[in-house]
Amino acid sequence: MQEPRKPQATLELVAERAGVSRATVSRVVNGSDRVKADARKAVEQAIRELNYVPNRAARSLAQGRTNSIALVVPENTAKFFADPYFAKVVQGAAQYVAGTEFMLTLLLSTESDPAKTTRYLQGGNVDGALVLSHHAADRSYADLGSLLPLVYGGRTMSTNQNEIYVVDIDNIAAARQATEVIIAQGRTRLAMIAGPQDMGAGLDRLTGFQQAVHNAGLEPAVIRIGDFTPASGHRIMQQLIESKADFDGLFAASAQMGFGALQALAEAGFKVPADVSVTAVDDDSFARSSTPPLTTIAQFPERQGEIMAELLIKRIQGEQVPEWSIMDTKLVLRDSH
Repeated sequence: MQEPRKPQATLELVAERAGVSRATVSRVVNGSDRVKADARKAVEQAIRELNYVPNRAARSLAQGRTNSIALVVPENTAKFFADPYFAKVVQGAAQYVAGTEFMLTLLLSTESDPAKTTRYLQGGNVDGALVLSHHAADRSYADLGSLLPLVYGGRTMSTNQNEIYVVDIDNIAAARQATEVIIAQGRTRLAMIAGPQDMGAGLDRLTGFQQAVHNAGLEPAVIRIGDFTPASGHRIMQQLIESKADFDGLFAASAQMGFGALQALAEAGFKVPADVSVTAVDDDSFARSSTPPLTTIAQFPERQGEIMAELLIKRIQGEQVPEWSIMDTKLVLRDSH
């Protein structure tokens, strides 16, 4: 005959076993530090003995929360999985969230149906969202800031949104520093492969390049727009070579585009840095594996993900956080300049 099923342990049973009040058990379960050491020890022992499992669903319902946040990337899956930046941000956010009661949901929002993601975010499925790789044409998040907490990874292009919270590097300063490295080598005819001009990083890195060139009393030799991918760097460099563009220095707005440009230069017989000095932003696997390895401005996307998650959860919990968090960068000198 099957043994009768044991009733599930409750807060009241734990309190009775530990010899404390129900409120004390609740404080221990919720991680409060307002519990004496001996009482905490008794509660923790009672929890182990009774195999008590907190009813987080009931607690979330009482708090009006889902204890879930979304990380939204408005890019296609091919670009997401090919770009090491996204993986590092997700890793950092996941590591931070793992130490909290929140769950992290990854949403890849394609251009074909951004409204689907917006409906999901508005439907009470999450308490807030982290948004990466935001494009100017995507207005679907413009009004979400008044409905649920958002934190952006990178400067948002939305101009009509309230309560914008951003974690980013100073992209203008990063691009300016990378360009100054080339100028310091005595190069005077500088080209740039810029990023998308519908993204904050794309715009700001172009501005930083232009500032460095003008501060040196020079004029840009040529500027072309890419999409941050190796393929666009390779294609644009091939076009520059075929058009016989005159340049002795190149700043690529991303290491991926720099990687592609270096491949095209090698295929055409150019030597780097003897013929062309090359630098970029992003110290990722593309920068380290290129030939020669790229001199870059390193940002730290894993740390960016941690900060984004921390700020978002604090906002959800009603805490005040800075609207702008600017992260440090680091110049990494290699053989391409």
